[in-house]
Amino acid sequence: MSQILVVDDEVGIRELLSEILHDEGHQVRLAQSAGEARVQRTQARPDLVLLDIWMPDTDGITLLKEWASTGQLTMPVVMMSGHGTIDTAVEATRIGAYAFLEKPIALQKLLSTVGQALKQGQAVAKPGLSMAYLGQAPVVQELKARLESIRNRPNPVLLTGEAGAGKTLCARYLHDPNTPWIEPENFTAFDDPENNLLARATEGVLFLREVSRLTLTQQHNLLRQCGQLDQRHARLIATSSKDLPTLVGEGRFDARLFTLLSTLTIRVPSLREHADDAPEMARLILGRCVEAKEVPPRQFSTAALNALRLFSWPGNLAQLESVVKSVAMMALSYEITLNDLNGTLATIETPRAGGPLDAVRLDTDLRRAREAFERIYFEHHLARYGANISRVAEQAGLERTHLYRKLKQLGIQIPRKE
Repeated sequence: MSQILVVDDEVGIRELLSEILHDEGHQVRLAQSAGEARVQRTQARPDLVLLDIWMPDTDGITLLKEWASTGQLTMPVVMMSGHGTIDTAVEATRIGAYAFLEKPIALQKLLSTVGQALKQGQAVAKPGLSMAYLGQAPVVQELKARLESIRNRPNPVLLTGEAGAGKTLCARYLHDPNTPWIEPENFTAFDDPENNLLARATEGVLFLREVSRLTLTQQHNLLRQCGQLDQRHARLIATSSKDLPTLVGEGRFDARLFTLLSTLTIRVPSLREHADDAPEMARLILGRCVEAKEVPPRQFSTAALNALRLFSWPGNLAQLESVVKSVAMMALSYEITLNDLNGTLATIETPRAGGPLDAVRLDTDLRRAREAFERIYFEHHLARYGANISRVAEQAGLERTHLYRKLKQLGIQIPRKE
């Protein structure tokens, strides 16, 4: 039985929709304002929301934006209006609404739209992180303002910053969800000059994660394709945790491609730069995981939240997300205690003097010393990123296939994800 939340300030419409949907076998909850809808959404995730646009306290479009920005748009939302415009419908769809219904709503149109929305509801029940998960500190507000200022520009964008800082999340913010998002898993497609990935990104985004991993040949082929950006109305967004000007100076990155990519360059701050946001970010991540049934219901203790604020977070947002999931699964009670958290954080601390690096013997040949260091290096990052091979490959600057071969060569077993 599906749970449907009807949000409308007109009591007659609320009661009519409630009766119709009850007769169809659905459970119906009612809200006469955006404020009531916020409370109900916080208490439980409905399977579908019918949301009026014009309400006295907050309009439906604004509420839809709030849910999208805070990661709560995990259910299909059908907008309703008695005097909507095409522009309003387009805006609602861009934000993430499933459909738009004009009042008075024809019965068959209502039932058809509700049925279709509920069928696709599972597909949106577990979205990625939203910009809200980056926090609210001044440095993050500045980042959001810069992203908003270039959101509708067609120019290529280069997002820089440490691994795991949230560069992909920022790229997603710049993407219209109703257009193509082309993200190659690796860059081998650029080995073939005839393989035009940009064609698939027409009217959308071609996203290149860690563009510094492109070989010079791949860079030249990409640069050739970029001549079609305007023609295809496509946008190129790339990320890099490495200093591209240095790579250009070393002859490892094409200067013309760097000039093109750096037209709009935005740096994503590390979590250390806004560590006070860590507790609230962790709460949001935990809530998302609980709602998606990835972990049991959990809540952080005050001491645990303070520890999150004081941790150095070398792996940034990605590491915080991994820690939250791990500790929520392993905690023995509803409350996640400081002891629960410390047990997990201890496994990802950066090696210090007197730690594992002391095991690298300097009185041996270079090959053995290098292998010993590489073994420590990859074991550290596998633990740091929760055995996420994509993240480890990004940090190490390796293709995933190369990383798998390297781990096998070093005799490192990839830990299974719980």
